[in-house]
Amino acid sequence: MKNYKNKRTEARKKAKELVSKMTLLEKASQLKYDASPVERLGVPTYNYWNEALHGVARAGVATMFPQAIGMAATFDEDAMEQVGDIIATEGRAKYNEYAKHEDRDIYKGLTFWSPNVNIFRDPRWGRGHETYGEDPYLTSRLGVRFVEGLQGEGPVMKAAACAKHFAVHSGPEAIRHEFDAKATPKDMWETYLPAFEALVTEADVESVMGAYNRTNGEPCCGHKYLMEDVLRGKWNFDGHYVSDCWAIKDFHENHKVTKNARESAALALKRGCDVNCGNTYLHLMAAVEEGLITEEEITKAAERLFTTRFLLGLFDGSEYDDIPYEVVECKEHLEAAVEMARKGCVLLKNDGVLPLDKRKLKTIGVVGPNANSRAALIGNYHGTASRYITVLEGIQDEVEDDVRVLYSEGCHLSKDRVENLAWSQDRISEAVITAEHSDVVIICVGLDETLEGEEGDTGNSDASGDKKDLHLPKVQEELIEKVAAVGKPTIVVLMAGSAIDLSYADENCNGILQAWYPGARGGKAVADLLFGKVSPSGKLPVTFYRTLEGMPAFTDYSMKNRTYRYMESEALYPFGYGLTYGNVQVKDAKVLNQVTADSDIELEVTVENTGRDTEEVVQVYIKDMDSPLAVRNYSLCGFQRVEVKEGESKKITFTISNKAMMVVDEQGERHVDSKHFTLFVGVSQPDSRSKELTGKTPVEVSVIL
Repeated sequence: MKNYKNKRTEARKKAKELVSKMTLLEKASQLKYDASPVERLGVPTYNYWNEALHGVARAGVATMFPQAIGMAATFDEDAMEQVGDIIATEGRAKYNEYAKHEDRDIYKGLTFWSPNVNIFRDPRWGRGHETYGEDPYLTSRLGVRFVEGLQGEGPVMKAAACAKHFAVHSGPEAIRHEFDAKATPKDMWETYLPAFEALVTEADVESVMGAYNRTNGEPCCGHKYLMEDVLRGKWNFDGHYVSDCWAIKDFHENHKVTKNARESAALALKRGCDVNCGNTYLHLMAAVEEGLITEEEITKAAERLFTTRFLLGLFDGSEYDDIPYEVVECKEHLEAAVEMARKGCVLLKNDGVLPLDKRKLKTIGVVGPNANSRAALIGNYHGTASRYITVLEGIQDEVEDDVRVLYSEGCHLSKDRVENLAWSQDRISEAVITAEHSDVVIICVGLDETLEGEEGDTGNSDASGDKKDLHLPKVQEELIEKVAAVGKPTIVVLMAGSAIDLSYADENCNGILQAWYPGARGGKAVADLLFGKVSPSGKLPVTFYRTLEGMPAFTDYSMKNRTYRYMESEALYPFGYGLTYGNVQVKDAKVLNQVTADSDIELEVTVENTGRDTEEVVQVYIKDMDSPLAVRNYSLCGFQRVEVKEGESKKITFTISNKAMMVVDEQGERHVDSKHFTLFVGVSQPDSRSKELTGKTPVEVSVIL
């Protein structure tokens, strides 16, 4: 039980009392993201807009963790809670100092608009790397623990988290301001809503942010079904609702569901949107005058917002007021960030070339546009680090003077030349020369926030942050081909936040490490893995598709042939896949209880490691063997990160929620519709491609109700 939850009634009472002393104009002024001060009542200005996707963002120095998709690849619930707690600690430390200096600007409050629990349903979506991947169960479990870490368990809320973007929002970015995402009730409740439900009903997330788009005809920041029927009705959400930034003006400018700003403000407020990130709520007073809304509706929103501020202890003080500034980027936090990067990197291929033994090497070639790139470390929605360690620097630090490190940029990230006056591909001969003079070559390729990200924030204006296909920029594909052709042992380090076509590298290179955007000092983590200081142990939270053929159009929100649960073709690298330097295998699994339609499933699993020490992620998938309503393939229903030493065998237990046995019907209702289920327990999902890549077959356990 979160202690602050018990204080909500008291906080609401204080909020009501404070708001009752305000004029209508003063109350309306509190519903902007940059809430105005009410000096006569001792209410300072407050800015609700802050970001903490993978560290305190956009307000100076803070510990920078791997991008969200990289943290998802850890499959580590405990670590996610620790990350949330560290972010809240640093957020408090920074807030305390900023407040002393009367600096209450944007990005300096305690209401963090994180995490992003949208489902990464299509690999083209530019913002997918902000999420926890394609699976609603994984997203739910990691999101819950992140929120619990961020908000804390004390009598005062440590920081306020926000579940975004509610709901059914995963591209395309270019048309998000006018787009209507149409999803069936089955897809809604099977895929798009479960993570939001978990964050509200389990983690008591304090805030929910609406999406830009419409969903099934209604704008998400003024959506009766989502906001009234589901969020505050079915789920009993008791926090505050915030619009995405300038989303409410889309009501009249792009969605055309209202005629003007006054009507848009009125619609959003009536549906329960308490904070306007934007300026449309400047029209609230005019909307009152026109009879579109009442003072009581403004009052209710203001009371919700001040309830949050009282829960945060912003008026009465708290134990967190004494958190010193010295915790920001302290040694322990920086080590936790590097450890997250180590756990999140995914080893996709290894023919024996890894780990590298520097005692046997004289020269290492490091090439590629992301080898010495800070941008490739940080993803988007990032803070500032006092020190960055790129992959090149991490390798140099690891080998010191024992091994010569040759470096070549190889090519531009996306343009056809590095120097404007040069020939096309002006760095590629240098990369080839570097490879020719090296014992082993590490090619660092991928993307960064200029090529995949949010509409308006990226440099690929033609795609508005989305990807057009699964390919790397053409110059990088040529770089891989030319360097691999030299014939030296070649390892690809991919730094990107989404699925990339790696078919050429898979066939022609010796090793592939997916590093995501690993955080400010991620180069150290990559080097630690390449040289075997620790074993890789990350798993893919998304499917790496071979092709987009057969996948619905980007604008089609049907789940047909999308994600591992529904896909009909073979993946290049499947969801849940990732190699280690160990050899962990599930030897046995058995159900410990009598399972009924109303019970959970208690599962005991035996794992054994015949290789070197490693961490491994044991995964449990469930398949409904009878119901026509079941997902096409199977669904993740349990996972556990476990450390297994060489030669060790250990038993671990799982409690598989009763929900795992439920199907969703065409009306969006959940129920158990079968008596026969199969559990697959292993270190990957039970598809043929994972078996081929790992050489291991998950243990099957039959469950009969």
